Amino acid sequence: MNLAYPYPERLDASPYDFVLDQQHVQRPADADFWARLRWVVSSHRATFLEETYVRNASRWHRLTYENIETVRGQLAPRAQLAVWPDLLTEVDGAVAALPDEGTVEILWEDANGRIAGTIADETRFEAVTRRITDARAAAVIPITGDERLPLLTAVLPDSDGILRAHWRTEPTPSDRDWAFLKTLRRGQLVTGTVKWIADFGVTFVDIGGFTAMINIPELSWRPFDHPTEIVSVGQEVTAEVLDVDMSRERVPLSLRAVQEDPWPQLTQRIGQVVTGPVTKVVPFGLFVRIEDREDGIAALVHIEGLADTPVERSEHAVRVGDILTVKILDVDVTRRTALACTQSRPADG
Repeated sequence: MNLAYPYPERLDASPYDFVLDQQHVQRPADADFWARLRWVVSSHRATFLEETYVRNASRWHRLTYENIETVRGQLAPRAQLAVWPDLLTEVDGAVAALPDEGTVEILWEDANGRIAGTIADETRFEAVTRRITDARAAAVIPITGDERLPLLTAVLPDSDGILRAHWRTEPTPSDRDWAFLKTLRRGQLVTGTVKWIADFGVTFVDIGGFTAMINIPELSWRPFDHPTEIVSVGQEVTAEVLDVDMSRERVPLSLRAVQEDPWPQLTQRIGQVVTGPVTKVVPFGLFVRIEDREDGIAALVHIEGLADTPVERSEHAVRVGDILTVKILDVDVTRRTALACTQSRPADG
């Protein structure tokens, strides 16, 4: 009731309801989270899960690929979760990492594999050090948000999948990637900037702060020798999303999906006679470009389809760049191959 206006007033929601920050979507510990966690555990081999079940009270679990489901079944309802890499080191190393002053969290693993922890400042460091003398391993973790850097965080939803807990986790880079990936769909067109081209040919593209990738076959329908013939660093490109892999946090893109596929058109040219340059000579024949453009598709002319045109190394052998007239015999759209046979010998000179 508003005291300045002493009459009942209808409210659309309870004033005690939790209001989410619109700038950050809280990540739930849903199927995508557990799939990502399994991948992280298999990659890092040893991973720790911090379970905060009430404010300033937490339990730590060492995760293996085999015990993830067991640990998951023991978590407190609506718990706040943080996934960490293997933090534990030799006890002497952990003790050496204690700051001269300040408050930190100290973890240790006892002889039975149980993990315990306490929050202490410089006035308690000596007592805690004595306590962990016989521990297998130990770790020192900052308690301030700027220094605590888990791999990913989440909050347990209720059994119906709805997130009702009022925890707010500080988003990690993985959490921000998750939020962005949730906005993507297969077949969606995205625009980004080419960041770099790897030595093995994969092109990496920045789309909204997330790095997606274009594999070599997805750069173009047409032949090329190196990705730099198709794209360049700093170039803006529009591509189609092929998949959204939430567990590996990977987004493969296709540049050729937004290009016109030339192969169906080539099927209409079966039986035509065309003239083009030889682009490659191989032991079993040669390739002749059958499209009148620099990046045109080349057809394979098998040795048996060369008539009397010599391909062996001799004075009159066919070389790359020679012009041949060929007949298009077949176009396999599925395999992206074209076959032809020669109609005449290469021009002299």
